[in-house]
Amino acid sequence: MITLHWVYALMGAVFAGYALLGAADRSNPRRFTTAAFWALLALSMWAGDRLGDIGNGALVLGLVAIAGFKGLGRGSGGVPLAERQARADRHGNGLFAIALVIPVTALAGTFLFKAFPAWIDPKQTTLISLALGVLIALAIGCTWLRARPIVALQQGRQLMDSVGWVGILPQMLASLGAVFALAGVGDVVGGIVRLAIPDGSLLGAVIAYGLGMALFTIVMGNAFAAFPVMTAAIGIPLLIHHYHGDPAIICAIGMLAGFCGTLLTPMAANFNLLPAALLQLKDEYGVIRRQVGTALPLLCVNILLIYWLAFR
Repeated sequence: MITLHWVYALMGAVFAGYALLGAADRSNPRRFTTAAFWALLALSMWAGDRLGDIGNGALVLGLVAIAGFKGLGRGSGGVPLAERQARADRHGNGLFAIALVIPVTALAGTFLFKAFPAWIDPKQTTLISLALGVLIALAIGCTWLRARPIVALQQGRQLMDSVGWVGILPQMLASLGAVFALAGVGDVVGGIVRLAIPDGSLLGAVIAYGLGMALFTIVMGNAFAAFPVMTAAIGIPLLIHHYHGDPAIICAIGMLAGFCGTLLTPMAANFNLLPAALLQLKDEYGVIRRQVGTALPLLCVNILLIYWLAFR
């Protein structure tokens, strides 16, 4: 049976490739520390479940140390700019068809693979389909552009070197949310918030949940990190158990409320600071400033949708 371990193995192989290519890139003044960073990620993908809590903790500290002491650098290599420009001019917008293969495969596989529970883990069909979509897109791209797979790996390595530690920030913050949930932070926050909610006020509880999801996301930079805390604090005990709300609606729209916070915070560096850096914008926070007018009204709409739809 194909399980999530196959996806982890694939990702580990990709990061290991980045590490090997990075170590061989003499144009990067920090090539060995950069390679060590990606090698640690490869190790976490391949053997994270065998390292144990202490081993994984040491691995994370190693990643933080390399990033914190500016051990990540950027090298050269890959397809020259002139060749990439020539291919773009020759193929035009048709190149986007390769990228569209990934979401189309993920969507189709999510529904189709559930019919084959003996072959593919039915609980992980989306992630497995996503990984399959990447492999199919890679095969199509290499065939169409007549490029070797190593070229795709080299270009991916260059991109990840440019992104640096920001590329793994969502996973780190999501893990932090799980740690907070296990530590009982949700119970503490829930106790404080319930003191501020008028007794018997469903609307007050809904506002506290939606607003709390956005605020915790602003602080932690990731709605996946905020979700276990706020759901344990308000979502489950109040909205679901006490007011008998629909769990699917509360959780799904609650995540959307959290994503409104993502639009407002520099902590979501991969979404808000990285584009500004790649596009060389003069205003480092320009992306966030443009998103405020969308985020705040959308947060209000999400709160109202929970109130109207989840308690029928």
